[in-house]
Amino acid sequence: MLYGAGEYQYELVEHWAKCPAEWLNYNSGASVDSQDRVYASGNWSLPSTSDHPVMVFDREGNLLTSWGEDLFKQAHGKCCIAPDGSIYCADRGNHTVCKFTPEGKLLQVLGNKDQPSDTGDVEADKVSYDTVKRGGPPFNKPTSVALSSSGEIYVSDGYGNARVHKFTPDGKLLFSWGEPGDAPGELRLSHAVVVDKYDRVWVADRENNRIQIFNAQGKFLSQWTDVICPADLCIDDQGTVYVSELRGLRVSIFTLDGRLLARWGSQGQNKETDLFVAPHGIAVDSRGDLYIGEVANTFAKVDRGSRTLLKFAKRARN
Repeated sequence: MLYGAGEYQYELVEHWAKCPAEWLNYNSGASVDSQDRVYASGNWSLPSTSDHPVMVFDREGNLLTSWGEDLFKQAHGKCCIAPDGSIYCADRGNHTVCKFTPEGKLLQVLGNKDQPSDTGDVEADKVSYDTVKRGGPPFNKPTSVALSSSGEIYVSDGYGNARVHKFTPDGKLLFSWGEPGDAPGELRLSHAVVVDKYDRVWVADRENNRIQIFNAQGKFLSQWTDVICPADLCIDDQGTVYVSELRGLRVSIFTLDGRLLARWGSQGQNKETDLFVAPHGIAVDSRGDLYIGEVANTFAKVDRGSRTLLKFAKRARN
């Protein structure tokens, strides 16, 4: 069965992720490096932490390695992979962002471990974006990391804050923007951040059902509202934008200026058999194949094992 439309048609690769089923009952992030290795990150189940917070697969779904044990409390969102191969990860559980070597050696820590910033959030250990009273400094349950073309670090922050923070490559805070709300520039769960080739900053403003676009100084430029609970997005080298929609139970593909190219998903009728139950992370490789990470265990309350990391192979053009 084919999904999508036009030049963006895909076939689901059944049973792609080859690993013990219990390792992937929750997967909050997917990312792809320059060698098309797929990183599945944020593998944990509330309230416990994970034994395999970062897993690395080849294109065929063979597990190459895993790392991060004893380094994360609740890794969240996709790994941000720098041009030199170093890897940035947000830890929602201990309020930090960490930089690692490709082998998982810790290189840098942003934020103060286990010390959330004061935003009025009263639910220290829960998903509680609706209790955030004001924007605060880094971090309170950060969600995602992205890099600019010159190596500046952007962090969406997140479940206990309503901001995006910008750092120098060596970790010095430059400035932050965002307050709780639904006006342009305000945020209600800044859930993912990416930077495009023009160094514009794209933020999945999840609970406002929109994607906001800012310039490098944090100035609001525009927003997209043809999305339902956007959890993650990625942009390929051609400027195609891919979005995973958590409550929309779908994947949408757009041009860089917002024209819809393809969309497919589920009706939410059967958690055991539906194509999607909680699409959360999204990534694309050099061949145009898509990888979707699902938070099935926590959001949909169903254990789908290794099927929480899905691969859609792009159909070759004739």
